[in-house]
Amino acid sequence: MIAKRMGWMTLAGLTLALLGAVTGYEMARRDQAITPAPVPAERKILYWYDPMKPEQHFDKPGKSPFMDMDLVPMVDEPRAGDNGVRIDPRLLQNTGVRLATVEKGRLARDLEVVGMLAYDERLVTVVQARTGGLVERVYARAPNDVIPAGAPLADLRVPEWYGAQAEYLSLRRTGETPLTEAARTRLLQLGMSESLVAQVEKSDVPRAVVTVTVPQGGVLLELGVREGMTITPGQTLARINGLGSVWLEAEVPEAQVAGIAVGQPVSATFTAWPGHPRTGRIYALLPALDRDARTLRVRTEWPNPDGRLRPGMYAHVVLQKSAGPERLLIPSEAVIATGERNLVIVAGDAGHFIPTEVTVGRESEGRVEILQGLQQGAQIVASGQFLIDSEASLKGVLARMGQTGERK
Repeated sequence: MIAKRMGWMTLAGLTLALLGAVTGYEMARRDQAITPAPVPAERKILYWYDPMKPEQHFDKPGKSPFMDMDLVPMVDEPRAGDNGVRIDPRLLQNTGVRLATVEKGRLARDLEVVGMLAYDERLVTVVQARTGGLVERVYARAPNDVIPAGAPLADLRVPEWYGAQAEYLSLRRTGETPLTEAARTRLLQLGMSESLVAQVEKSDVPRAVVTVTVPQGGVLLELGVREGMTITPGQTLARINGLGSVWLEAEVPEAQVAGIAVGQPVSATFTAWPGHPRTGRIYALLPALDRDARTLRVRTEWPNPDGRLRPGMYAHVVLQKSAGPERLLIPSEAVIATGERNLVIVAGDAGHFIPTEVTVGRESEGRVEILQGLQQGAQIVASGQFLIDSEASLKGVLARMGQTGERK
């Protein structure tokens, strides 16, 4: 029994010794891993950081809490220029920094926007009462009805017209031409139409009730008569909007207005007929800009003889803008907008980068015009600017740029 117990104690001792050896080895290996690379004496370590998360700084070396890798020292090293910053090329490769070349060219001039059909308000006709009377009958009409020209609207009893008609017919039978012409002119002045006077002359009987008709076909936008009501001179009986042509109005962003002018070609594809595009020209640029949406309305006019185009329909509109001059072009994502200025990071040699202030122009299809600040053929950072931008900010590059701008 004693021998057996001694055997178990020996086995436990060996196990503890083995665990101690393994633990010591791991601690020694860890100490060796976190030992920083030698830093020249003339360089000063500013902080330690994880290359995959450079915005987080540490005051001593060690393992990254974010990745299974060692922290890297940031040293205060000399720069290529007062406004430059240097990044380790290996770090750039790991973070996916992508470069692009400044090229010269023209932005796509076609502008695609969404438009909506509206009534051509030049085709509005208002039917008004020219004298007082009583509504005897209203025909079966309702707002938004599409009615043809000459369609009856209402039957009106107009006592003033009846007496004038009787006087005119009486003088007409006597053959006294001067008085007859004066009586006929009076009928027209009271508001009777030429066609209505001709009907009275043909029947030779005064009409106590006359039928009011619409002078043009279209949409009945407003109906202001009801059976039994009394009307007064100047009262609106109906308002009709013709459908012979319609307006197509598109909202153009304020930044895209340059290059758009009256008379330029327009093509539109309507949602109701996706395979049948139509072509036209810009009819008007409305003078007021929408303050909330910051857009300008562009109006085009479209003939509508068959009545298929209805106000309220949507359309995909392509505005063909006039060709502009060649400009320097870069990817839109390369521009860093700080609120006070626009910056582009220019790539130099041996991992050196210089934040450069630029003046931007128009933007289209992922590219933007550069009016000032860059030269053709220069290499710029198109993606991954967050790393270089953070390094430049930490080293005071952007602050020095602001001070330089103030001195200027």
